[in-house]
Amino acid sequence: MNFNRISSFATPMNMADGEDKKAETSAEIIAATADGNTLVYTDSPLGVLGRIDITDAANPKPLGNIALEGEPTSVGVAGANAIVGVNTSESYTDPSGFLAAINIADGSEAARCDLGGQPDSIAVAKDGSFVAVAIENERDEDLGDGRTGQLPAGFLVTVALNGDVPACDTLKKIELTGLAEVSPEDPEPEFVDINANGEIVVTMQENNHMVVVSKDGEILNHFSAGAVDLEGIDATDERGALLFTESQMGRVREPDAVKWIDVDHFATANEGDMDGGSRGWTIFNKDGSVVYESGASFEHALVQIGHYPDKRSDSKGVEPESIEFAKFGDTPYVFVGSERGSAVGVYDVTDLSAPVLKQILPSGVGPEGYVALPARNLLVSANEKDLIEDKGPRAHVMMYELQDAAAQYPTLTSEGAKELIGWGAISGMVADKDGMIYAVNDSFFGFQPSIFKIDASQTPAKIVDVIRVHRANGAPAQKLDLEGITLDGKGGFYLASEGRTDRAIPHAVYHVDADGLIKSHKQEIGLPAELMAVEKRFGFEGITMIGDTLWMAVQREWKDDPKNHVKLVAYNLETKEWGAVHYPKAEPKKGWVGLSEIVAHGDYVYVIERDNQIGSDVVTKKIYRIPAAEMVPAKLGEVLPVVSKEEVRDLIPDLQAFGGYVTDKIEGLAIMPDGSAFVSTDNDGVDDSSGETFFWSIGKL
Repeated sequence: MNFNRISSFATPMNMADGEDKKAETSAEIIAATADGNTLVYTDSPLGVLGRIDITDAANPKPLGNIALEGEPTSVGVAGANAIVGVNTSESYTDPSGFLAAINIADGSEAARCDLGGQPDSIAVAKDGSFVAVAIENERDEDLGDGRTGQLPAGFLVTVALNGDVPACDTLKKIELTGLAEVSPEDPEPEFVDINANGEIVVTMQENNHMVVVSKDGEILNHFSAGAVDLEGIDATDERGALLFTESQMGRVREPDAVKWIDVDHFATANEGDMDGGSRGWTIFNKDGSVVYESGASFEHALVQIGHYPDKRSDSKGVEPESIEFAKFGDTPYVFVGSERGSAVGVYDVTDLSAPVLKQILPSGVGPEGYVALPARNLLVSANEKDLIEDKGPRAHVMMYELQDAAAQYPTLTSEGAKELIGWGAISGMVADKDGMIYAVNDSFFGFQPSIFKIDASQTPAKIVDVIRVHRANGAPAQKLDLEGITLDGKGGFYLASEGRTDRAIPHAVYHVDADGLIKSHKQEIGLPAELMAVEKRFGFEGITMIGDTLWMAVQREWKDDPKNHVKLVAYNLETKEWGAVHYPKAEPKKGWVGLSEIVAHGDYVYVIERDNQIGSDVVTKKIYRIPAAEMVPAKLGEVLPVVSKEEVRDLIPDLQAFGGYVTDKIEGLAIMPDGSAFVSTDNDGVDDSSGETFFWSIGKL
């Protein structure tokens, strides 16, 4: 049995006709009705409660948004009502908010309770008897060096439920001051959950403290969340290299989300905020003892599947933020969501002292909340990040089903390698005659240009080794943007680097030996003056070799190219002569269309042609082939012949089969000696990306 993603829902789908669908939207905290057929989620940017019909979970349908008079921060469900915490604070020093009961079907408000502060998390008791609300009264991070100690202090609230409506006259305020060692005068309750006995667990993230409260408001126990010694981590920011050789001793956990596993144990996601973040998750006994600590193991698992966010290395790494617990059949699971790694770990917690990581699922960008629906064999993630301003993916809600089937994800992993191999931003690929595939990473890892050796005979495909591209002094080669790779026939490689002259990155081809060494400047093939005179930013995106000639695909039009035509550039290794042909690419419906790979095989040359669109806007993600007989270059400066092309495969259905939104960057194609082909996507180094890499076989061409 494995969880597999079966569908995704873009939050703009819930916007009404006439609304600006380019406005930022989000899905943060999510809950479900008792029958599991309807989802409700908080959408802070729009100030609404979103609703989704998942009666057919593989085909979710929009039910529209319900406008709220403030910023929704959390939601639970009681009967027919969504119980929503709404922040109406005018300032950090004058926090306010209310608890509302909203009829999920018609959007009417059944009750509203003034909370006396800024609500963050809410939880509904399992027996439907009451609601607990964490009143955070968050600090201003621009004041006092961003430290706690900014009043008014936060607190906990409980409100009894009369059926499915809060009884506001029963509201009880429970003070949490004087408990934590960190800023005892200024508790900032972050997350709450309620066990079967009605006991409430509260995380105070910035205070690095946990509190257990009875349903009557009595503080039963409280204790520091403690610290973790982390080893084998990357703790240097924006280095453009994955080096897991550092440590952080005594890193305070600062837990965010918390969920009860049973009446005595709960799990925390240790995101961190002010001083810490231990990159993992913990199981506590409510007496304060630690039953299990993941340490760096959760982060290492994300490293192996290419979901490590290098730009967050000096901060909180993969940043576990959300957590869920549910029993599916006889198996108890904890689901740990990584906000920055955009993935969720699925742990079997049958033995609380030794959880077993069963799977890692791709979640969408920035998972914030999860809800498990065991009766329907479903898990749902809510992803808050909307990258509309960066022309990236929208916020999504994603559905996963526990199936009697193989795990669909990951498709590529370095698990089992002799060392911890971090990877990402996979670009060009090439297949060797022994069945191995070699792939390069692009300039996202500018201080660690690499060639990855992939065994595609396994499922998932395995990165079994890595070759670092370097110069004679042993230092990583600089000023490269590797986008293509081909074999030199002698154990080494030719690498195509996409130039960008405004950043002093040259358009070039590099010859490296089997160890990745660029021996001297003689192994660097720069572009001739005829090409440099017309060059633009979008350069070589793939390289292949036919006889003594290297062929490089230029991604987009340069200054002298006719509209919707790009060059396939030739360089003869023996005569040192340059030439080119023109390739006719599709007219873009939106954005641009370009080439991202070129591979010679048999009587044809294959290219990947793609647009830069994502999700429902995609049009062109295709493999075409060109008769090799037409690859006869004209001299640069002459009229270039235009080659013909034939569509081989539309890759959009392949990408849709992964259950998420269709990604934009199809960048790698490798063709085995027998004609079977593998395709891969570029995950942009998990920067403004879900981190998902799809590597799959499309069979024989």
